[in-house]
Order: sequence, then C-alpha cells, then structure tokens
Amino acid sequence: MRNFVFVGIFALSLSPTAWAQSPSGQINVFAPGVVYNSGILDLAASYTKETGIKVTVTSKGMGQLVTDTKSGTPVADIVVAPVSFMDGLEAESTVVPGTPADIGRVYVGLAVKKGTPHPDISTPAKLGAALKAGGVVLYSNPAGGSMEARIIDDMLHQYPYFDGVKSKISTKGEGGEALVRGEGDMALQLICEVLNHPELDLVGTVPKELHAYIDTQVAVSARSTQVEASKAFIAYMLRSDHVAIWKSKGLERKL
Repeated sequence: MRNFVFVGIFALSLSPTAWAQSPSGQINVFAPGVVYNSGILDLAASYTKETGIKVTVTSKGMGQLVTDTKSGTPVADIVVAPVSFMDGLEAESTVVPGTPADIGRVYVGLAVKKGTPHPDISTPAKLGAALKAGGVVLYSNPAGGSMEARIIDDMLHQYPYFDGVKSKISTKGEGGEALVRGEGDMALQLICEVLNHPELDLVGTVPKELHAYIDTQVAVSARSTQVEASKAFIAYMLRSDHVAIWKSKGLERKL
C-alpha cells in the first residue's frame, strides 16, 4: 500500500517504509536563517519523536549553503533556499527535479525594546515618519552577503519616505541583536528574528507594497541517498496542520 501526500501542486507517492525508515537513521537539512528561525527546528523535533528518524537542521549563510550542498560533508539530504537561489540550484541539477516546493514568506518587521510604545507603521509614509521620529534604526550588514540586509538597505534607499532616517548598520550580528545591546532605538529585521528575542517587541511587518520579504522553497538534494525518506520529511513539514507552527515563528505558509 502506498500513501499519497499532496504538497502544493505535487503528489508525493510514499511507501510505508519511507515514513518509518531512513538508511542512515538521520536526515540532514541545510537551511538559511530565515527558515532555521521560523519553525523547522520544532517540526524536525516532532518528526523525530513520531518516527524515530533523526532530522538534523544546520543553519548556513546562502553562499556556504550552496557550496556545501554541492560538495560539502556531511551530505545534505534536503536543502532550503530563497526561491531565486532554488531556481539556480534546480537549473544546475543540484536538487532532484520536480522536488522543489514552496514553504512560505517571511516579512521584514519593525522591532523596538520591550515596553516601548508602538508607532503606526500601516502605510509606507507612516513607517517613514515612525523611523524618523524613533531615533537610530539598526539593521544587518549588507556587506556580509545577507539577502535580508540587502532587501532592507535597498528599501531605505529606494523610497523617498525614508529620506532622513537615521540608520546604522550592525557590524556584529543582526540588527535585532544590536538593539538588544542598546546600540540604537529601533531595528528593521525579518520578523522570525525578532520573535526569538524576548527582550524585543514586534511592532508589525512593514507594508506589503514595499516588497520587503523573502520567499523560500525546499527540495531534495541531488546528492542524497535517502530520496524517499527526504520526501517524507518534506511532506510532513508542509502539512496543512503545521501552518500554525510556522506562523507562530513568523513565516506565512504558501498553500
């Protein structure tokens, strides 16, 4: 008997043993911070508890993730990446054809220190006014190759709403981490990286029309020797009853 699990537009045909067995007893997942901080660790732990198969999720910067997926040790069974990177990996046959599936979207949000009043950021103009009135606005360093930092940097420089904002790049970790250290007054950060700091409050996401977000996908690595077991975990993490787990960590699932 075979089970069929629908993920997006794909129907994954899985044998019962694919759900309960893995040749090495472990599935290795490489993921960027945007997903590593957005619920995948919780799902890996629950999957291990339910099946006995250990799922190890390793966070990597995008350049390192691509390099290690192609030639690194240990071998990645599953790779998670922003859509634009996944398109390239698929074109280079670095992932198994037909396996890329949408995970969802994480928006950039505005963070303040816990207990600080929350300004209205419901429109681009109101966000710009809040940033100008709020003091020093921190964000991650785009020179390090961070996709998130580049998106925030582009947003601040592209739109006239943000002319005059007192921004400061954090040279030691994320903007949110710099805010916790007291290096500024506000931070622009992916909301998954705000929610994991109990010292901070999330004011809200930046207005959608600013296009400050990252969409991600997941796929089976072409180097994996555990294709069926990897498909089984992907199907598990993308189940509709797990949407709330992702959302609680800042990721909006794309169904």
